[in-house]
Formats: sequence, C-alpha cells, structure tokens
Amino acid sequence: MKKQQTSTKINIQPLGDRVLVKPESAEDERTASGIIIPDTARKEKPERGAVIAVGAGKRGDDNELIPVAVKVGDTVVFSKYGFDEVKIDDVDYYIIQESNILAVIK
Repeated sequence: MKKQQTSTKINIQPLGDRVLVKPESAEDERTASGIIIPDTARKEKPERGAVIAVGAGKRGDDNELIPVAVKVGDTVVFSKYGFDEVKIDDVDYYIIQESNILAVIK
C-alpha cells in the first residue's frame, strides 16, 4: 500500500477514507456597507479548507480498495458538523470522512 505524501511536515496519516483538512482561517470580514465583523462575533466554524493528508481509502463489499477521491492540496467544502477536531503543534485541523466532503473547489 502506497503512503500519501503531505505538503507540510505533519506526522499524521488518516486511516481508511478519512481526510486531514486545515480549515480556512476566519479573518475579519466587512459587510457590503463597510461594517467590520470580527472573528469573535461569528460563531460559525469554517466549512472549507485545504487537504493536508488522505487515507488509503475504504474497502468495498468485494474487499477491493476504493481510493479517496480528493488529493493533497485540494480545497474542499465539507459538512458543517461532519468532522472531528484535532490540534497538532498548536494548529487546528479537522479529520473528515470522505462522505462528509461535499465538493472540491477548482
């Protein structure tokens, strides 16, 4: 089985059909009228991020390996509550099952 390479030096390998994602940082935003909405006022977690590492895939009913459809470097949109949070070297990441990834942003 071939191991996926990560673009950063993270010593974690997701298992099965899981994907390690670094969520987009929530920066201050402005409304159309110029009002600044600080990060502390927004309660929503990011729903998109960059793929850092991917698992090998999952086994189908015939025991054949089905590889993960996304790859390292992709920017993905995922379900709002479909992830587990992990902290590695003081950086927050999400571990997401492939079924909770909704789209790849091209």
